[in-house]
Amino acid sequence: MASQRVFPLSCVVQQYAWGKVGSNSEVACLLASSDPLAQISEDKPYAELWMGTHPRGDARILDNRISQKTLGQWIADNQDCLGPKVKDTFNGKLPFLFKVLSVETALSIQAHPNKELAEKLHLQAPQNYPDANHKPEMAIALTSFQGLCGFRPVEEIVTFLKKVPEFRSLIGEDATAQLKQSMSGEPGAVASALRNCFSHLMKSEKKEVVEQLNLLVKRISQQVSAGTSMDDICGSLLLQLHQQYPGDIGCFAIYFLNLLTLKPGEAMFLEANVPHAYLKGDCVECMACSDNTVRAGLTPKFIDVPTLCEMLNYTPTPSKDRLFTPTRSPDDPYLYIYDPPVPDFTVMKMEVPGSVTEYKVLALDSASILLMVQGTVTATTPTVQTEIPVQRGGVLFIGANESVSLKLTVPKDLLIFRACCLL
Repeated sequence: MASQRVFPLSCVVQQYAWGKVGSNSEVACLLASSDPLAQISEDKPYAELWMGTHPRGDARILDNRISQKTLGQWIADNQDCLGPKVKDTFNGKLPFLFKVLSVETALSIQAHPNKELAEKLHLQAPQNYPDANHKPEMAIALTSFQGLCGFRPVEEIVTFLKKVPEFRSLIGEDATAQLKQSMSGEPGAVASALRNCFSHLMKSEKKEVVEQLNLLVKRISQQVSAGTSMDDICGSLLLQLHQQYPGDIGCFAIYFLNLLTLKPGEAMFLEANVPHAYLKGDCVECMACSDNTVRAGLTPKFIDVPTLCEMLNYTPTPSKDRLFTPTRSPDDPYLYIYDPPVPDFTVMKMEVPGSVTEYKVLALDSASILLMVQGTVTATTPTVQTEIPVQRGGVLFIGANESVSLKLTVPKDLLIFRACCLL
C-alpha cells in the first residue's frame, strides 16, 4: 500500500575474496542476527552488506502489505518518499548506497573521479567506468579499522626515501632530489615534486618492482628474525601486503600515503582524487551511487595507472587531518552527524543508553536507511501503528518526513547508523 512509508529491508550480501571469512565477518554476524534462517558458511568471505537501490544489489522490501518489489522499484513508483529536494536534485532516485564492509585483505590503491572526469572516463571506456557519476565515500569504523588515505607530509616521505633504499631506487635520484628541494618551496612546487615521485614509482617496470620488493622483504624478514624492530619503515605492514599481493607495486604506496587506524566511531572522508586503500577491519560506509573507481595496485581488477597519476590531489596532509569529525546534534544528546561537503549523503550515528525506554528518530526531509548494529527494539510510526521488530542487523527504510519511535524491548544500549541526504 502506498501509504506505508516505513518498512524493513532484506539487503544484499557480497562475497569478495578480500572479505573476512564466516563468523569473523561483521557482515556475516549482522546477517545471522537479523535472519535466524541465514546459513553462514565458515569457509566463505562475507565482504559487504549493501543497503540501497544499486543496480547490482537492489534491497528487497520485507513487508507483506507492500507488493513484492525491490526498493528501487518501489521508489520509482513512490518518488515523493524521497523528499522534494532529493527527488528534484537526483532525478527521482536514491542518491546513496549504504554499506557494511568487513575487510581481511587490502582493498586496492585507488581514487574516485570527480563528476567531470567521471563523465569523460565513462564516454571513453564504459566497460571500465560504467556510469558518469562521481563516487565520494565515507568510512566509519565499527571495529579497529586500518586504511591508507591521502599523501603523507613530505618530511615523512623523504625519511622513508633515506631509510628504504629499495624505495628510493624505484623513485630515482633526480625525483628524490626534487622532492627534498621542494620542502623549502611553495605548495605548487611540493605538489609537482610529489606527482613526479609518485608517477615514477607507479610507472616502474614490473621486473624492477619485483626485484626491489624482494630485496626489501628479505631485509625486513632478516631483521625481524634477529629481533630488530622495523616499525620505522612499516615493516609488518609491508610483509603483510607482500604476502597478500606478491610483487605488487602497491606495497610501496605505504611510503607515500598516510596510515590511519580508526577507533570505533572515527571516520575518514574520501573525496574525489584522494588516493586511499582499506587494509583491515569492519566499517560502515556510505557513498554516492556509482561504480567509478580508478585503481593502480593491490587488486586483481582493472588497473589504470596513467589516469590515477594524472587525477590525484598531491597536497600532503598529516594523518590526523584525514580524520573526519562528526558534530553532536543540539537537539538530540545521543545523535552524532557525519556531514561531508558533498550533496549525495550524510551519515548519522545514534548511541542510546539501555536506560532509555523509548527513542524518537527525527523526521527528515529526505528518505533514509537505518541500520541497527546493536540492540533490540520495536519500531512504530504515527501513520502506521503496527509494530516492526528490529534487532541487530535489522534495516529500515524511512520515507521523507516520517518520524519513527523505537521502543527498547531489551534494556541494552543501542548503536544505530542512518544514511540520508541533507540538502
